[in-house]
Amino acid sequence: MWTWILWVVGTLLVLGLAAFAALVLVMRTKNRRGLAVVRRFNRRVTNRRTLRDAGEPGSSNDLIRHVGRRSGVRYATPIGVYRMDDDFLVYLPYGTGVDWLRNVRAAGSAELRVDGQSYVVTPEIIEPAAALPYLTAVDRRVARLFKVTDFLALRRVVTGSGGAASAAAAAGQDGPAAARDGAGAAP
Repeated sequence: MWTWILWVVGTLLVLGLAAFAALVLVMRTKNRRGLAVVRRFNRRVTNRRTLRDAGEPGSSNDLIRHVGRRSGVRYATPIGVYRMDDDFLVYLPYGTGVDWLRNVRAAGSAELRVDGQSYVVTPEIIEPAAALPYLTAVDRRVARLFKVTDFLALRRVVTGSGGAASAAAAAGQDGPAAARDGAGAAP
């Protein structure tokens, strides 16, 4: 009986390690087909669970609200952000071609929700040398493991009373939000 249980546990452990090794290989090589599988899984499984409390106090994920560059549909995507002085930093394990980032760059701004606070932000791709000091030692190791070389600074826009930034923030809050790929979320 115990032998059978050990075999099952051992097999599950080996399968888990193989899946992790495959994930690391896909992320390091930026294999298009592999990335598509990971993104599809995140969109259908991980993001749906994460969206429940993303951006709220105590949540490990934050939320970026953006508008589709072609469809005009409003989306909400869970991402992981790091404080970068008065701004925010996102590392991009899938690269800069993910849908949510393309939407934000096309619009020029988005709404970011962090710890229950909403901010209007503008995107700026930055060099790894400028981003790495803001990551924890563990996150730098993860970025190195997955060979992350793309980083995004989300610069806070100072909002005035009734200004354009306020209108951009309001646009991200209206209507239903659809979950998109969580490419910005830390793996």
